[in-house]
Amino acid sequence: MGKMARTNSVCKILADGLAFPEGPAFAPDASVWMVEMKGGNLCRWADGRLSRVAVGGLPNGIAFDARGRVVFCDAGHCAIRQYDPESDQSVTLADAVDGEPLCKPNDLAFDPAGNLVFTCPGDSRTEPTGYIAGLKADGSVRLVASGFYFPNGLAFAPDGLNLIVAETRRQRLWRGKWDAANARWLAPRPWARVGGTIGPDGMAFAEDGRLFVAIYSGGAVKVVAPDGEFDQVTPSARRQSY
Repeated sequence: MGKMARTNSVCKILADGLAFPEGPAFAPDASVWMVEMKGGNLCRWADGRLSRVAVGGLPNGIAFDARGRVVFCDAGHCAIRQYDPESDQSVTLADAVDGEPLCKPNDLAFDPAGNLVFTCPGDSRTEPTGYIAGLKADGSVRLVASGFYFPNGLAFAPDGLNLIVAETRRQRLWRGKWDAANARWLAPRPWARVGGTIGPDGMAFAEDGRLFVAIYSGGAVKVVAPDGEFDQVTPSARRQSY
């Protein structure tokens, strides 16, 4: 990998005192949503204030659908669920694949066609039993790929043609072409090694094609260039008012 540069930017703490926050995502109104996994809550941060919505279970990754509804993984109920801020109601969208209960869904992302792709690590820390599944726009669920050591965060490249998935317990990212019409991941391969005591977790693409990857137990966010080389490492967050 190429030499890593460290930025001079300052990370600011927006909210603290959370019971295991995960999966931040921007809503259509530019507010920031996340989960409070060990509190069983969805959280919304806007105008300098944090509010909570109790949904139970062990909520994890978050994504927004085309109507602005919150879709989230629930590792406690082994389901993909949806919360509608307008009606204040939540429903289950999927809880099984190939006739078997979902294995502790972790993170998720929509492709350009409206298919929802999500990771199911289950208990795959020491055995390659983790997998990736897809909830198609027609409501069916299919297995996308399997045989991973704790598949975790995932993201579609800005062009929507490539899917990147973090394999946390192997400290690496996988990349492959994405066939949105059939919800298929074509020729996935190890793409970048990002290291960390445990490995990569959540991730998000910038508009310029760089990928920002949170490193679990690594105290950093690493940035990967489009060619798979490290670009930079962000500093740890500093506590200050915002």
